[in-house]
Amino acid sequence: GSSVTLVTPDLVKRFGGSTPANQTPMRVRGANGEVKLLNPVILKRLQLGSARFEGVRALTHDLTDLSNHLGVRIDGVLGFPLFRQTLLTLDYLQSQIIITPYGVPTAQPGVTIPFNNEQNTPLIPIQLGAESLIALVDSGSDAPLSLNTVGLHPIFLSGPKPGVLMATLAGDRLGMTGRLAQPLTVGAYVVENPIVNVTDELSSIGGGLLRNFIVTFDQKRNQVTFFRPNYDPIHIAPARSTGLSFMKIPAYWRVAAVVAGSAADQLGVQTGDLCTRIDDEPVAAWPYQRYSELIRTAARITYTFINGNDEQQVTLPVFDLVP
Repeated sequence: GSSVTLVTPDLVKRFGGSTPANQTPMRVRGANGEVKLLNPVILKRLQLGSARFEGVRALTHDLTDLSNHLGVRIDGVLGFPLFRQTLLTLDYLQSQIIITPYGVPTAQPGVTIPFNNEQNTPLIPIQLGAESLIALVDSGSDAPLSLNTVGLHPIFLSGPKPGVLMATLAGDRLGMTGRLAQPLTVGAYVVENPIVNVTDELSSIGGGLLRNFIVTFDQKRNQVTFFRPNYDPIHIAPARSTGLSFMKIPAYWRVAAVVAGSAADQLGVQTGDLCTRIDDEPVAAWPYQRYSELIRTAARITYTFINGNDEQQVTLPVFDLVP
């Protein structure tokens, strides 16, 4: 989903990079609409498994917020143009990335959709009910569908409800989430009543939906192929929550939002409260994937909050925020 490759200043120091001649800082707009000036750099070499890229153009960017959200150190974001001379396959079903040089015969089963690459990102046509729209294929998003409703007529079965935190390269921001009554169609694949994050940015399909597919990008032909073993309708599981969203740093998590009327709200948890432990383990032990799995499977979760010089434990039920 990124039109440029981003690397941290620390990565440039560790692996070496040069500043292009006569280059000025580039204006880049993040997913939250914020514009930043980023300095260009050329990396001599970038190795991904046995695939080697040389003379990689990138921009330097502090990825601390993204690292904190995921719970692992992120040194860079690989932009879509980096793979323009290859076939890039994101195999979500086997949790692997396959980079194939052109000229190597490959079988590409599935449904192939042309994309618009004028913005150095893959924009494809999709359909919501009877209405067509253009959406970004955004592997960097964890949402199933981010929907800009301008010009569309979405019908919601549930929500949209406030209080959900969305992670972006420029930091976390609060959003609205709901489940639609209309089906989403991607090629020949149908998603029944998808869960969506309402956005004022470009509509996009993210990891919450892409995880059902093997996705292959062919930038020479400007086409993307979606494959899954069958054409059965896809159902997105309910969005579960304890009513809390957090801004995360390793030492503590700060409450960013409390869902109105939730148990957390009724027990007095407030925006700005600091959480140090989850189920009696330090928050540093809860990277994004582990915490997401806990939310998905647990019946209740115990949070430890700092209250002045004291600590207070609050046990909250996990419920379907969006059924």
